[in-house]
Amino acid sequence: MPGARRSLASPVVSGVLCPCGSPRAAAAPGTASVTDGAAGGAAGGGGGGSGAGPGAGPCGRALCEASEQERRLRALFQKLDVNRDGALCIHDLAVGLGRLGLHRTELDLLKIVKAGDKDLDGQLDFEEFVHYLQDHEKKLRLVFKSLDKKNDGRIDAQEIVQSLRDLGVKISEQQAEKILKSMDKNGTMTIDWNEWRDYHLLHPVENIPEIILYWKHSTIFDVGENLTVPDEFTVEERQTGMWWRHLVAGGGAGAVSRTCTAPLDRLKVLMQVHASRSNNMCIIGGFTQMIREGGPRSLWRGNGINVLKIAPESAIKFMAYEQIKRFIGTDQEMLRIHERLLAGSLAGAIAQSSIYPMEVLKTRMALRKTGQYSGMLDCAKNILSKEGMAAFYKGYIPNMLGIIPYAGIDLAVYETLKNAWLQRYAVNSADPGVFVLLACGTISSTCGQLASYPLALVRTRMQAQASVEGAPEVTMRGLFKHILKTEGAFGLYRGLAPNFMKVIPAVSISYVVYENLKMTLGVQSR
Repeated sequence: MPGARRSLASPVVSGVLCPCGSPRAAAAPGTASVTDGAAGGAAGGGGGGSGAGPGAGPCGRALCEASEQERRLRALFQKLDVNRDGALCIHDLAVGLGRLGLHRTELDLLKIVKAGDKDLDGQLDFEEFVHYLQDHEKKLRLVFKSLDKKNDGRIDAQEIVQSLRDLGVKISEQQAEKILKSMDKNGTMTIDWNEWRDYHLLHPVENIPEIILYWKHSTIFDVGENLTVPDEFTVEERQTGMWWRHLVAGGGAGAVSRTCTAPLDRLKVLMQVHASRSNNMCIIGGFTQMIREGGPRSLWRGNGINVLKIAPESAIKFMAYEQIKRFIGTDQEMLRIHERLLAGSLAGAIAQSSIYPMEVLKTRMALRKTGQYSGMLDCAKNILSKEGMAAFYKGYIPNMLGIIPYAGIDLAVYETLKNAWLQRYAVNSADPGVFVLLACGTISSTCGQLASYPLALVRTRMQAQASVEGAPEVTMRGLFKHILKTEGAFGLYRGLAPNFMKVIPAVSISYVVYENLKMTLGVQSR
């Protein structure tokens, strides 16, 4: 019962929030004090678990009145503000929390300050403190909901074991009981929402399981670019062999997706290489020109090698990514964002270096005239005999330079969209649904492509040099200068329209094919 639990609540939360999350119009005198022992409702969004139900207040899950809530938060802030300077530094938190019976390490306190410090002055003013509590409690509620698999408002040892197993982390029931004992105040060997919140509210929580599980930035959805950061796999997926099934399903989806959007990809390459102010190539005119020159089949020139390179590139990138993760030496199952960017960019560079001759072949095959080559091998022999081995690495430098802006902006935009969705729409679950995931992935990938597109265009023109009769040898810097001088900044974005036109169909097709291949291969849904 709520009355019985009040005396067990942490003094940190006591009195900061209403016992049921409702306006305390009928509260007895004295019950609003910071140390009255009232177990709080949600700071930012209503009760959960045992905070609702028969013992809850008349509002169910309504927010506290703003003035009453602010008064309680202000009282807690003043208790923690040891030196009375209107801001909480690490020393204030250490002493203040210690007086309230909560002892945190210096690293924990540093994380709290860093998470809430918006103006980067090394301390939390009242507004930053309130924002941190509300944001942190909202995340805690999502985790509580995800762990409470029986939906009874309590977490037991079996639920902890199952939730961690879903993430590939195996622990015994005895280990789970130890975790419970650290939070369980009333000896029931279960944790209700109040106990969960009181334990974690001023304790930084990293790698929140459910959010990580639902919001893995998956690279399954193939948009025809090769610069994405590799997907993450759990320990269980590695041990059971599910990882290679995911890769096979993703590779198959990419093959179908690239084949379906190949005409747009070839048009993009032609516009990147041949379009100029004097030769303005539009989309309809480009398709007409390709069909007139080589018939409908010519729309798929270069697609064969584009599909063939999926398998070696995915395998090399995955293996390199796993080795780099070990080299970084992180002991976390999931890497932090900057670690993912570093590991993913290096893995991408290694994979691209390994298969780059296939990239050059793909460009030459896409640009070839009817009857110029009998096939991929003939094209490779022709390049080797006339231009030498160095020709297979033309455009290598701009290609490598393009990895950082693409991967960095892709990850940054995805994280921004993810956090915006969680802040605004995540109430009872962190599961965004397929449509939101596809939309976030598509937008972030498109932003990444936009940032790295000038480098991709210069790379393609350098790869195509010998395919244009009498074309002079140029460097990356020289080509940039030439394009800007003769065509302006717009010239660096030629072919962008067909490139963006293929994104939505590519993502949609790869998702449908991926889901069907997963079922065929017996892959469990994440």
